[in-house]
Amino acid sequence: MNMLKHRGFTLIEVMVVVAIVAILVKLAAPSFKGIIQSNNMKGTVNSFISDMRLARSEAVRRGGSVVMCRSSNPEAATPSCGSGSTVGWESGWIVFQDLNNDGGYDAGEPVLKVQGPITAVNTIAESGAATLFQFTATGRLKANGLTSILFGSNPPFANDAQRTVCVNIGGRASINGDGTTYPCS
Repeated sequence: MNMLKHRGFTLIEVMVVVAIVAILVKLAAPSFKGIIQSNNMKGTVNSFISDMRLARSEAVRRGGSVVMCRSSNPEAATPSCGSGSTVGWESGWIVFQDLNNDGGYDAGEPVLKVQGPITAVNTIAESGAATLFQFTATGRLKANGLTSILFGSNPPFANDAQRTVCVNIGGRASINGDGTTYPCS
């Protein structure tokens, strides 16, 4: 007696498994979108705060003014600081040593960090006129008072997915929760 044993799956079994996998993927996709959005937000906020800390520590280390400013052309050969409603922090920023202490980038001033345009977050908007942060040799801000910077806007970021970064007069930046629940104080 020679019985052949067939191994494998029937077409019906394969189709049932494919249908179950398709249903699970369809149910899981929205939560993956939220996870991806959250990770993008965290990465952008952490990069911003890290660059602020770099500017502050370099001002202390170099014993002079260091500026972090938003820029419409941060990756250009000669970047410039931008202001006004058409240039937001999402277009990128530069950190440089401000040798003449005027708050603007001039040719020959050392660029310490360049952050190109941010694509993971749709808006990064400050309250007031804080288009730049100028740190003194003591690590304090030269002019700005308390500033809040809102990362993300609705849509696509729900209010609880947005983040607010608070920068105090001492030059310290901290994450202060979502954009509506935890305003800077």
